[in-house]
Amino acid sequence: LARSRGIAVDPDGVLVVAGIAQALTLLHPVLRADGITAVAVEEPGSLGTRQHLAHGGLSTPPVPVDAHGPDVTALRATGAPAVLLTPAHQFPTGVVTSGERRRELLRWAADGGLILEDDYDAEHRYDRPPVPALRSLLTDRLCYMGSVSKLLAPALRIGWLLPPRRYLEALTDAKRFTDLGSAVLPQLVLARLMETGQLERHLRLQRARHVRRRDAVIAAVREHLPGAVVHGAAAGLHLTVTYAPDVPDTEVASAALDLGVKCHPLSWHRQLPGRPGLVLGYAADPPGTLTEGVALLGRALRSLA
Repeated sequence: LARSRGIAVDPDGVLVVAGIAQALTLLHPVLRADGITAVAVEEPGSLGTRQHLAHGGLSTPPVPVDAHGPDVTALRATGAPAVLLTPAHQFPTGVVTSGERRRELLRWAADGGLILEDDYDAEHRYDRPPVPALRSLLTDRLCYMGSVSKLLAPALRIGWLLPPRRYLEALTDAKRFTDLGSAVLPQLVLARLMETGQLERHLRLQRARHVRRRDAVIAAVREHLPGAVVHGAAAGLHLTVTYAPDVPDTEVASAALDLGVKCHPLSWHRQLPGRPGLVLGYAADPPGTLTEGVALLGRALRSLA
């Protein structure tokens, strides 16, 4: 955390959890006990995260995301005392929150707001070093969450939660009564990877591999989805694409699935109306397979348009 995310923290302030999902599950009752019943979310923003918050009895007013990050004026207008953000690489738009917008968020937090920072695939930046986490600038009004899901494998179920000091005891109790602690052997393996430098070498290999895959998808989109727009920074493990024809993205995704290509309709991740689009993951396949998949997407879209 110190080396890669700019976060200075004492080990006693880090709660090891089974990924972001468990971090949110532990936070639900703690937030409600603090009088927080609404957590604003990015629009568009992760459907899965929104479902987790709703399952915990928290409402999720939407905050539009533009090219600079979340609209802080809109955030204030929601009246929500907390907000969940992916500022390093927003899901699904791929926007990196700008410096000015970060300063606005810090002012909002200073006025009494609470930020839940999901440091979503922050390590995967291809054109420049990753931006520091918001947690490096703010401690007492921010819950920081991260995991190895995008770095190693989701199946490991290893993540971390850095809460404000006032929440630490309650969250530690919640973790204890949930599962008595995360499995030790995977943690020891992760520690060994970090101590030996193998984790850093793995990340460098992954960055080189993923940038080639990302470039292949972008080239294929230009060839097979003319007029489509690729959104976001050169980062992460997915691309969001919006297209010109007025065809519901759920229909395009369904037609693509019939051809053997799986993608997310952008509308899944919206609470408000917006332009149709597709969220395309590229981490699991080589460039040739990705190019073929985008060609099939183009065929599916043309058949509906």
